[in-house]
Amino acid sequence: MNECKIILPGGAGLVGQNLVACLKAKGYKDIVVLDKHRSNLALLKQVQPDIILEYADLAEPGDWQRHFEGAKVVVMLQAQIGGNDYQEFVRNNVDSTRLVLEAIKINKVPHLVHISSSVVKSAANDYYTQTKKIQENMLLDSGIHCPILRPTLMFGWFDRKHLGWLSRFMKKVPVFPIPGHGCYMRQPLYVGDFCNIIISCIEHKVDDGIYNISGHEKIDYIDIIREIKRATDARVLIIKTPYGLFYLLIWIWGLFDKNPPFTTQQLAALSTKDEFEVIDWPAIFGVSYTPFAKAIDETFNDPLYSKVVLEF
Repeated sequence: MNECKIILPGGAGLVGQNLVACLKAKGYKDIVVLDKHRSNLALLKQVQPDIILEYADLAEPGDWQRHFEGAKVVVMLQAQIGGNDYQEFVRNNVDSTRLVLEAIKINKVPHLVHISSSVVKSAANDYYTQTKKIQENMLLDSGIHCPILRPTLMFGWFDRKHLGWLSRFMKKVPVFPIPGHGCYMRQPLYVGDFCNIIISCIEHKVDDGIYNISGHEKIDYIDIIREIKRATDARVLIIKTPYGLFYLLIWIWGLFDKNPPFTTQQLAALSTKDEFEVIDWPAIFGVSYTPFAKAIDETFNDPLYSKVVLEF
């Protein structure tokens, strides 16, 4: 199985970078990453110089489609996560999916693993949620049998957004603002555990089912911030900021930053009272669960990967 050709559309992002590292550690060699983020492709090339990397806009037909010939596995990772331009979400979450699915069908790739998101069951109504719902429905309507994995908020090595960005921001400022009371329950998922689930799907040829992959610990946002502060030894004062003021500051930031690290839509999603199903994925997929505090330490203190930071 380790000799099979694996295609990772959108593989230069958070999950892709971690998945490549995990696949390589298990002996997989024939890995192809297709992505349109040049700087993150360059970072991946530095860390993993012996895999195939190609710049590719998956929302447009192109030479990248040739890589699907002879492929045994596709792990569909491409996603627009943040930003304020709805059309970018459509291109990167919907248009790209249509073309990848066409390439899979034309080349009769026998196995697909689709990375969806817990937001498809969320009460949130932002651009990411809307287009991820469309994307998942495209998979269900495609006639291609595959496992659909719906992870919650992920963190780990190479995290350019979410907890990774928060940790870097924390080191630059004397005061770290928390919106409102900060008691917004999250179920963060360690990306290392999630990658092991993906590999389990590949190795056991799981070809069906929708799986809600949630973190097994329910943690308030403010406690996540405190745990990051502990792990990184940051000298910063954590203060609660009125929600309205925090919203205004994020809105102003978005006026000057085309791709802000945190948007008003994401703030609204943070404060949405979502609680996702927790299934026994360690038993289902035969993988171990990493406790949150240990995962945070591995994320920010690993000697090899913790200092590698992707761009937005």
